[in-house]
Amino acid sequence: EPVRRVLLLGEGNFSFAASLCGSAGTHVVATCYESEEEVSGRGRAAESIRRLREKGAEVVFSVDCAKLKDYFLPEEREFDRIYFNFPHCGRKAGVVKNRELLARFFHSSAEVLSEEGEVHVALCNGQGGTPADQPRREWHNSWQIVAVAAGAGFILSNVHPFKAETIQGYKCTGYRSQDKSFCVEGALNHIFTRSTPLRFFKPMSYEIELESQKVSFQVPQVLVDKINRGFLEPNSNHPVLTVKEKLTAELSQAFPLQNIDSSLCLLHQVHLNGVCPSNIFWIMLSPEEIPGTEEMSKGLTNAVSFSHVDFCRDTDENGWVNVQEGCHISKQYYLRPSLLTYAQAIVQRESILPGTLYILSGPVFRKCLIAPYSMPVFHEMFLVCAVNRGAENSCIQILVNSIKTSIQSLCQTVSGFQPNISLQETMGFEATQLNNFAAFESQLSKIRSFICMDIGTSGFCEKGPCVGIIRTAQYELVSSELVVVFASLNLDLLAMLICGISDWRMLWTSDARFLRQFPRGELRLFKSFSLYPPSYVHDVSFWVPDGEQFDEVAFHTIARWVSGETVISIQLIDTFQQSETGRKSLCYRLIFQSCDKALSWREVAEMQLHFRKEINHHLRVTLR
Repeated sequence: EPVRRVLLLGEGNFSFAASLCGSAGTHVVATCYESEEEVSGRGRAAESIRRLREKGAEVVFSVDCAKLKDYFLPEEREFDRIYFNFPHCGRKAGVVKNRELLARFFHSSAEVLSEEGEVHVALCNGQGGTPADQPRREWHNSWQIVAVAAGAGFILSNVHPFKAETIQGYKCTGYRSQDKSFCVEGALNHIFTRSTPLRFFKPMSYEIELESQKVSFQVPQVLVDKINRGFLEPNSNHPVLTVKEKLTAELSQAFPLQNIDSSLCLLHQVHLNGVCPSNIFWIMLSPEEIPGTEEMSKGLTNAVSFSHVDFCRDTDENGWVNVQEGCHISKQYYLRPSLLTYAQAIVQRESILPGTLYILSGPVFRKCLIAPYSMPVFHEMFLVCAVNRGAENSCIQILVNSIKTSIQSLCQTVSGFQPNISLQETMGFEATQLNNFAAFESQLSKIRSFICMDIGTSGFCEKGPCVGIIRTAQYELVSSELVVVFASLNLDLLAMLICGISDWRMLWTSDARFLRQFPRGELRLFKSFSLYPPSYVHDVSFWVPDGEQFDEVAFHTIARWVSGETVISIQLIDTFQQSETGRKSLCYRLIFQSCDKALSWREVAEMQLHFRKEINHHLRVTLR
């Protein structure tokens, strides 16, 4: 077993260090800011120092917490845990000076902490400024410890009471730089870990083959870190795959199944009637060019090849899509927003087996406004079953019952709670009650019913969020009239609701601590490793171009990619129109917050400046 190296800072009388010393497999380095002569006169300090040295601990004096690397050789800097109990600038220093002390400390700690190490900071009740403090101080009057730590790349991963009475021999001292104790009732221990760095991805090209012609396209910047993540690959332990597998297993008890495993093309050229163009990720194709730089070469090395089935769209009298193969290539394609087209292609094959449930799944891409549970990409599970006319209601009921049984069983196992899964008629919903998933599905074609999951969470309509939809359509195939039942499920939203994941962005995190919580084939209640992340507010106001309709979806999409998906809210807070010229001005409020990474105010300020430049360039607005 490797020895765990522990560093203690700002020890007043070394009683805390002495309580830790002697633990098996632990090497303690105890330090204080004062000289040995100054400390030795404090009550019990000399005894604690003697005990530490007898047990093999290092005791170092005159250590400045803001310059830690100066006191240790490079090979001695990998500490597994750093403790700083009740830091203070001394005397009557105010909150600003103590924030500055913490900032210097965290930056210094980052230089001597191991990659998987922890930083423990104990603060008196109310000082930290987090919701864990009871009562909680006003933000401006706290030490703002989470925001300060973020500036050095740390996230708050745990917080718990500092129980001084349980630490054998511990006696707090150092009140206002004196040999006096202070109140530790309600004190909290804040545990920080390293954050994965904020990543801003360079443009990426993918190479594909369309009708024997090699072409490449540039991935929309907001999707560069989301394409080809492999969540549904057989060796994945992502909860999205586990939800799909559990649903499939339950459905196999009621239907003969056929999984469509062949690669489904990422691009569409099909015309979508009724779908707002602003909700589509448009792609301009160009013939492949030989990469001219090493960077582009690396990008193409990781390119994904897709088999291609090209669909043209023709609409029948019911408004449904007739799908044909071999449509002529034009320059403009778009990333698939749904698997509906492929599902309809299956139906129009003469080999379709009535009563068999066909399953398709894969990521789909939709531009959307920034809002909770509003996802620009998610994994769709599409179910297709053809039945004789008159049997469709029975098929839908069996299908929904299987889905309901599977989800309730998963929730019972994960959290001991059984949600209410219900089938709701579309007429019972107002447009404002639909989440982004359901609202876009309504644009694609007529919906028969919504599958809703009521988890008792405020903020949703009373029926619960829509996690799936049901459609039906009539077809005449092989001399028989069939009704086809189509069901679409949002696997990402289901995984979130089942596992208690409050932020959809967490599904796409690159932090290994997320997937570690989900062993292969198991779903568990998610425990966040980034608590109380700081948020930052910025406003932007501008003049809209004369005579043009402002594209709010494009505005939100730019905010997504410029911020690396750290903008969590955009609200229109003011409008103004000049009576003389008719010019219109808009003012929006943006809130930045990361769910899994350290985010500092400096980084957000840079994002805001970048955002202003990009909306000026792409949307041609005049900044105010």
